[in-house]
Amino acid sequence: MIYADKIRERCAVFGVSIDGTYAAEITYNALLTLQHRGQEGAGIAVINDKTIDCKKDAGLVTEIFSNGALNKMQSGIAVGHCLCSSSSEVDDIQPAVTEYLTGRIAAVLNGRIANVRTLREELMTYGLSFAGTSDGEVLSKFLAYHCMITEDVLEGVKQAAGLLEGSFSLIVMSTGKENNKLIAVRDASGFRPLCIGVNAHGTAVASESCALDVCGFGFSRNIEPGEVVQIEDGRITYEQVVLTRKTKNTGLCVFEYVYLARPDSFMDNLSVYEARVNMGRILAQENKDKIEADIICGVPDSGMESALGYSLETGIPLVPGFMRNRYIGRSYIYPTRSMRENAVKLKLNPLKLNVENKRIILVDDSIVRGTSTAHVVRELKNVGVREVHMLVSSPPRKYSCRFGCTDEEKEEDLLANRMSLEAIREKIGADSLNYISIEGLKRACQKCALPQCLQCFING
Repeated sequence: MIYADKIRERCAVFGVSIDGTYAAEITYNALLTLQHRGQEGAGIAVINDKTIDCKKDAGLVTEIFSNGALNKMQSGIAVGHCLCSSSSEVDDIQPAVTEYLTGRIAAVLNGRIANVRTLREELMTYGLSFAGTSDGEVLSKFLAYHCMITEDVLEGVKQAAGLLEGSFSLIVMSTGKENNKLIAVRDASGFRPLCIGVNAHGTAVASESCALDVCGFGFSRNIEPGEVVQIEDGRITYEQVVLTRKTKNTGLCVFEYVYLARPDSFMDNLSVYEARVNMGRILAQENKDKIEADIICGVPDSGMESALGYSLETGIPLVPGFMRNRYIGRSYIYPTRSMRENAVKLKLNPLKLNVENKRIILVDDSIVRGTSTAHVVRELKNVGVREVHMLVSSPPRKYSCRFGCTDEEKEEDLLANRMSLEAIREKIGADSLNYISIEGLKRACQKCALPQCLQCFING
């Protein structure tokens, strides 16, 4: 679910190269599909006669590209981005476009560059200035610098990417003396997802496979950790693993399966939907002898599949517990706590007829700070629920992410870092509280082609 105390750091990237002139329209549809990964801003850049035209702004995709804006962006190659960030300044919204002596690039980034401050300071010694504060702008200029000194876009991107630290999926669109091209890169540990799709007209790269499906590209494969892929004239012309892993952790951030991704996406050979149903089944195996309940309810949206899994495993009926208002903006953008709490209430309203006088198992994906969870439990009890047994489909999150995959919270702000299980239960007002085990989460995701990074649970 999307709340003030949920994980926010996630963005979407998309790139396409086709033999027509409607790349911007395809990218628009892709960004609509990936809007769940970022609702604070969006942008699309296209190549137009060796120049790059870019439109970006704060807000939703439909708001930014209204009134025929795409009609002015006819091209066969495009990149796009959805932003999820605490900043919605236009200069921090991507794509980030940089012009250098022999060409131009537009870069879109999903992730965080851990050594971005060092890169920024290095570029400033060369006389470069910055309009915003985003990793994307620094990265675009860093890439352009290396493209210039190597005199080759592919080599420049490979060289620059090899110097990056953190978690990232990156798409670069370039024009200049060389042919127009897209270059896609996934970090060497595979923290962030990235996949390729093809059809009769060209090739696309996306954060999630659901965008490829919607835009008519057949899923081809995932980009491997550390791999660089180049696309020219709609065809893949280079693909090779070139980056070296710099940390002992490797594998996809497990929160993609827990919360971040859309259920209809496949990531590294595992269906997100299947992973979440598995989490629910394993929650049931670990807890069914501890809890007596009449019904199971999932917290919309990402608690729903795990609730289904629990119901399938136990036979306890799965019942809708809430009506969700899908026209309310993200609650954490409101300036005061009372406004944020009211926004939460507007977003989810209990279905009293279904839950009144019932003992319910309530399944959610995570508890970070606990504020919204406490509100949901309180609202259920206000409409007459007898007991609320809270089950969470991820383990207690105790540590800040060192790799930039999730928010940069202070560890003392993470409820599980400073409270016992019983103290958390008391704070949120539930009658019982249990989390999936780390081994259980691993089992739920065992079909994934990569290991999963679990550092925020075990700090290993």
